[in-house]
Amino acid sequence: TPRLFPQQALSIVSVSLLSVEKLADISPLFFTGMLEAVAAALMMNIYIVGLNQLTDIEIDKVNKPYLPLASGEFSVGTGVLIVTSFSIMSFWLGWVIKSWPLFWALSISFVLGTAYSINLPLLRWKRFAFVAALCILAVRAVIVQICFYLHMQMHVFGRSAIFSRPLIFATAFMSFFSVVIALFKDIPDMEGDKIFGIRSFTVQLGQKRVFWTCIALLEIAYGIAMFIGAASPYMWSKGITVIGHAMLALLLWNRAKSVDLTSKTAIASCYMFVWKLFYAEYLLIPLVR
Repeated sequence: TPRLFPQQALSIVSVSLLSVEKLADISPLFFTGMLEAVAAALMMNIYIVGLNQLTDIEIDKVNKPYLPLASGEFSVGTGVLIVTSFSIMSFWLGWVIKSWPLFWALSISFVLGTAYSINLPLLRWKRFAFVAALCILAVRAVIVQICFYLHMQMHVFGRSAIFSRPLIFATAFMSFFSVVIALFKDIPDMEGDKIFGIRSFTVQLGQKRVFWTCIALLEIAYGIAMFIGAASPYMWSKGITVIGHAMLALLLWNRAKSVDLTSKTAIASCYMFVWKLFYAEYLLIPLVR
């Protein structure tokens, strides 16, 4: 899981660039504000990922035995210490910075991440496929885009909260992607989820149907992205975004056709490929104008 941290930093950098209106905006002030957001978000991410592993030790022994807690590399006590420490440090940093958009991003992520994983009455929302998908959608598609953009726009640059065309595109596109990730992540985990009563869409509908639904959703998203790119008034933006999204759509289709749906390893590999496409999008988002 730590290998995802650099990609999460990339997403915050990309969203921060959406607030840049002129070359002079790229200043020490910009970089300071961006690094504040990256540091606080990464610490909160360690809390959320760590809590999920703490509450899924038995499931992970079936699905992901290589994880530190499932393999016995870390004790439960060490895991509790890590997640507690990083959640406190994240909130402390958010409070010291005094950026309300950033503080709200951390707070909402904390609440949803806790409710998603922790095994308490009315919680552990990951048991319910639709609610689990909504949690991932809210954090990755809405909170990351809107709150970190507003952190830069309002706290760093002192501007009014304007929801620009690129921001709306980024939020909508990543909503598509986050739905796919929420559905796709359960495909290779069907065996363990079925044993422990996790009623994911994959358990209910089957691997093949969910897999091709995910691929179809992503291809639709890329088609819409190409349409939005073609409507840009700037030729450089039009060319890069249309060609870039067409290439990603083609890569996805070629990869999907070669996946052996009877192999858990092959499906898991394709899932990681989808993550690569997710973060590759953040290279294109700042160029949508």
